[in-house]
Amino acid sequence: MLNVIRIFLTLITLIGTASSQEDPQLGSARVVFQTNYGDIEFGFYPSVAPQTVDHIFKLVRLGCYNTNHFFRVDKGFVAQVADVVGGRSAPMNEVQRVEAEKTVVGEFSDVKHVRGILSMGRYSDPNSAASSFSILLGDAPHLDGQYAVFGKVTKGDETLRKLEGLPTRKEGIFVMPTERITIHSSYYYDTEMEICEKERSVLKRRLTASAIEIERQVIRSSVALKLIP
Repeated sequence: MLNVIRIFLTLITLIGTASSQEDPQLGSARVVFQTNYGDIEFGFYPSVAPQTVDHIFKLVRLGCYNTNHFFRVDKGFVAQVADVVGGRSAPMNEVQRVEAEKTVVGEFSDVKHVRGILSMGRYSDPNSAASSFSILLGDAPHLDGQYAVFGKVTKGDETLRKLEGLPTRKEGIFVMPTERITIHSSYYYDTEMEICEKERSVLKRRLTASAIEIERQVIRSSVALKLIP
């Protein structure tokens, strides 16, 4: 009996471990960065880092990342987006600047730093993250629990591979591209709204087809009635 209990408890532990290693649920919002090397699309983990997600998404909606750039591309490690306060080529308006200068509390989690993950940049202060963040280009377990993961890339890995192939130079600890990788513009959309629109379009086509078929049936019935002596 004790052996059965031990086996049961072991199974529960294994199931719990497997569940904790699953990817967290992505929210329905998607953001697209349009760069001079192609598009990069990503989604957010609101259940993992809600304050960080709210902050970054607000910066996106305000257009703060437009004309910004990737100041760091370290192949197999990270491609890092510059802080928007100093990274943009276009000046910011007052509303943008106020939001961009805000920092968010460090929302550290057990989500692993693997390729495609979005992770906030920060200084030594754990609550100093502002607008700079990294896209992981490989596994970096030494970052786990030290930097706030808030989303992941959903499309655009081919663009990331292009960035990894660019010539670089080293400045201190940073590996930086020799030419500017510009985020020309950004936009966002909601996947749930897109699904609704698609379903609405399909329903509209079905209703139209049904209406046409009903009209045909009515015409056939009329012709049949006329033929009855």
